[in-house]
Amino acid sequence: MKKYEKQIGVGGLELSNYEKSLVNQVLDSNRLTYGPMSMRFEKEFAALHNVKHALFMNSGTSALHVALAALKEKYGWSDGDEVIVPAVTFVATANIVLHNRMNPVFVDVEYDTYNINPDLIEQEITSKTRAIIPVHLLGLPADMQPIIEISKKYGLEIIEDSAECMFAKYEDKPVGSLGTIGCFSTYVAHFLVTGVGGFATTNDKEIAVDLRSLMNHGRDGIYISASDDKGLTGKELEEVVSRRFSFIHVGHSFRCTEMEAAIGVGQLKRHKQIVDRRKEIAELFTESLSIYGDELQLPVCPKNRTHSYMLYGLMMKKKDKSEIVNYLENLNVETRDLLPLINQPIYKKLYGDLEKKYPVAKKINKSGFYIGCHSYMSNSEVEFIVQAFDNYFK
Repeated sequence: MKKYEKQIGVGGLELSNYEKSLVNQVLDSNRLTYGPMSMRFEKEFAALHNVKHALFMNSGTSALHVALAALKEKYGWSDGDEVIVPAVTFVATANIVLHNRMNPVFVDVEYDTYNINPDLIEQEITSKTRAIIPVHLLGLPADMQPIIEISKKYGLEIIEDSAECMFAKYEDKPVGSLGTIGCFSTYVAHFLVTGVGGFATTNDKEIAVDLRSLMNHGRDGIYISASDDKGLTGKELEEVVSRRFSFIHVGHSFRCTEMEAAIGVGQLKRHKQIVDRRKEIAELFTESLSIYGDELQLPVCPKNRTHSYMLYGLMMKKKDKSEIVNYLENLNVETRDLLPLINQPIYKKLYGDLEKKYPVAKKINKSGFYIGCHSYMSNSEVEFIVQAFDNYFK
């Protein structure tokens, strides 16, 4: 079988004329800092995820970082306190815990969904546990109801890492609305692609104010936008002037520009088309590859959830992934490891050999990978991938 003429990537992007027109609106306005386009993007994103507040910033990682920082400050958590994270996830989930001077405590994942196993959480809770970060991996929501019950039982906060999941629901509730704070990514290869970008969502007004401050150097919330002093007079103007260079948190520069927001607004208009195409491709893969079920584990979707298929996750059941991954790569079909964390060099350096404690994660690290199912794939690319799997197994 000859290789495909170009690489079939795990992500893609084709900007529409509408998105380009919105970018031109921003350019014509001469306004790049936080302004009307960013506010529009935030308002529309919040409405689609059934939350009161959505804050657009420069990455999903930044959203996770300030989410934990805001909760740590609000509740007076100490350095060295613990946060539960799954043993299979992108490295950022655990990194932000360390950056906030707290300790990640790993929990093994479910064999079929690759998401955190709620049955294993309680045994890892100690007097220092403060929060749980469930990850909605590859577009599939984690099993949230038992996690919510555990959080209430032990007084823990929930930060949803929804970087890989958008427009999906758990028991008819959108991801990002199920915990105290939800965190999304709009980086390349995600559902909405803005180049760089991410969201933090919450229904708590006070937390939203803190998040906004933390992503803006810790600035007093009275002056976040360059327009916040426009049109004011008298006492109101004097109050803003007296506080607009006041910083109340040790914050960060995690802001985005109106340019990214413009692309996001355009992408948001066709979000249903984007997700529907992903589902169409994923269903075609599943239908075609199910005959190899003895060798290859395919994605699942429990009845109480919807799957938005950011990626198409696979796992070899009987052997490691190296042979099939190399076969696909040599045909120009891009693959990626299925998000190994605990075996990463830095985590082995920090914690030693963790894999023996997390057998499912160990199996996924050895045998799990994913391919793309993004909405910009052509029918011929989809057919080529199916043929590649057919050739490999036959």
